[in-house]
Amino acid sequence: MHAPTTGTPSGQGRPHGAAAPPGGHAPYPPIAEHGMVGDLQTCALISSAGTVDWFCAPRFDSPSVFAALLDHERGGHFTVAARATGESSVKQLYLADTAILLTRFLTEDGIGEVIDLMPVSRPQEPTDRHVLMRLVRTVRGRVRYTAECRPRFDYGRTGHTLSGGPGTMTFRSEVADAHLQTVGPVRLEADGADAVGGFVLAQGETAGFVLTTCAPGGEEPAPVSAEAAEETMRATAAHWRAWVAACTYRGRWQEAVHRSAITLKLLTYAPTGAPVAAATAGLPEEIGGERNWDYRYTWIRDAALSVRALTDIGFTEEAHAFRRWLLERLAEGAGPEGEPLQIMYRVDGDPSLEEVELKHWEGYRGSRPVRVGNAAADHLQLDIYGEAAFALAETADGLDGSGHAEWKAFAGVLDWLADAWDRPDEGIWETRGGRQDYTFSRVMCWVAFDRGVRMATAHARPADVPRWTAARDAILEQVMERGRCPSRRSFVQRYGDDTVDASLLLMPLVGFVAARDRDWLGTLDAITEELVTDSLVLRYDPHSSPDGLAGLEGTFSLCTFLYVDALARAGRLEDARYAFDKMQTYANHVGLFAEEIGTMGEQLGNFPQAFTHLALIIAAVTLDRELGAAGR
Repeated sequence: MHAPTTGTPSGQGRPHGAAAPPGGHAPYPPIAEHGMVGDLQTCALISSAGTVDWFCAPRFDSPSVFAALLDHERGGHFTVAARATGESSVKQLYLADTAILLTRFLTEDGIGEVIDLMPVSRPQEPTDRHVLMRLVRTVRGRVRYTAECRPRFDYGRTGHTLSGGPGTMTFRSEVADAHLQTVGPVRLEADGADAVGGFVLAQGETAGFVLTTCAPGGEEPAPVSAEAAEETMRATAAHWRAWVAACTYRGRWQEAVHRSAITLKLLTYAPTGAPVAAATAGLPEEIGGERNWDYRYTWIRDAALSVRALTDIGFTEEAHAFRRWLLERLAEGAGPEGEPLQIMYRVDGDPSLEEVELKHWEGYRGSRPVRVGNAAADHLQLDIYGEAAFALAETADGLDGSGHAEWKAFAGVLDWLADAWDRPDEGIWETRGGRQDYTFSRVMCWVAFDRGVRMATAHARPADVPRWTAARDAILEQVMERGRCPSRRSFVQRYGDDTVDASLLLMPLVGFVAARDRDWLGTLDAITEELVTDSLVLRYDPHSSPDGLAGLEGTFSLCTFLYVDALARAGRLEDARYAFDKMQTYANHVGLFAEEIGTMGEQLGNFPQAFTHLALIIAAVTLDRELGAAGR
């Protein structure tokens, strides 16, 4: 077994539109300097330098094949780029209403393009075979290209061998294989256990690379012709455009909403209907800091709100798929400490998410430790029961149409919660500073009972409705008594404190409080004063609310869009529209958002983040509705 080879650093991280590195991938490009392609079971991040910096197979939560984002030398990468000798620039975009990424290299010699896509074929059937297709063409002049394929299997922990000839090369390891086929006038040669090559295309000429990953010893794929590759691209574009055509949103921000919807779809594991929180692991919330988590799992909270966002714009099939996945988790009752639910799972419902550190990796720009798995899975976060009930109630028919066993499982959860809701927990932000009596957790427990009572009544299902109603009312009284600061006329982050928290922005959305209630408007004012800067919103202030971690974090893009939603509901439409439009300037060049925005407007944290994109959709729908009502 060959030891893994390492790439040679060439060039530096660069702003979008600057010259591409000549024949190599830039070490640690900005997090935002990527687009994403996927096949609804896994995905790849591709920088505007033409480099696949992140790709895990066969699923989102599988070990990586390429992960140069977390270690430039040892992570592995797959670069296809123009080799510019003079001045050059790069432009990257999506083909409209698709998940096909186009990277254009504008050089003194000509203009070349790399088109990246992952074909979507029977996505509901789990498979260990996934195809990343990279088509190359010169549209003006004569362009020289370079290619490097340097996989590093199993987070760079497993070596591989290389076999094959110039047209087809196979990388074999103990954990996975990867077959690389070339299309057109491309010849690769071995560089240790990796493959490299260069080629020239004149105007109108095309070439391509087809990378197929599979289980160890898997059958080699059939040869791919140039005509077949072009047909695959057309079929993939047609697939995405047909899906987007079902969108019912016709508002002012249609392009941003469509891109967010496609992003949420790309982050959903089609065989189970479970969305992951983000495509990546270990990207830092603070450069050089320790807030580096693995987000490639399904959080009950994130997924439930994704259901709301997609349902709002007409994508009910996705909502029903997640409902089925959620009901299976309720029936299993696999939470820690006897709870019915765990806060997050793997995409197939496996609750095992042991957190380990990849100590051999240096992390993105030295941000360590690099973690995979997530120890927060063992947290007690009582708000998830409200989000679960919210998701079930948001589908068109609630639990109507589900079997008696599914309803009994859901009812059993609420019976358990009736005894458990009045407990401290870790809260929505998964802090590691100990359990507290968080106001938001109580609010979402109220939502659980409120939606449970509504569904039981509407569908005549057996339930202890009097007990659920009593719990709902008790929570409301407790929050009004202990979850408010009378002197500030504001709800607070946790009982016995006077600080605020951006999670409170969800209170009017879930119906706990009227959007123009006096105490809610006081809360909105307090959040604006304490947590908002240039329309960007912090989750909380770690100085006044210690979270058990070192360092600071940026503003949370999710919270900014929730702020827009709350402003719009409160009738502050000018402020809401200004904040929403300004937030669009923080999107990356292809409309994607990471988790956070740093002090210089840079994107931080895992990327792209589903929570941010679902909140963008929610905010756009609410703001359009309120602007329309004001106009009438």
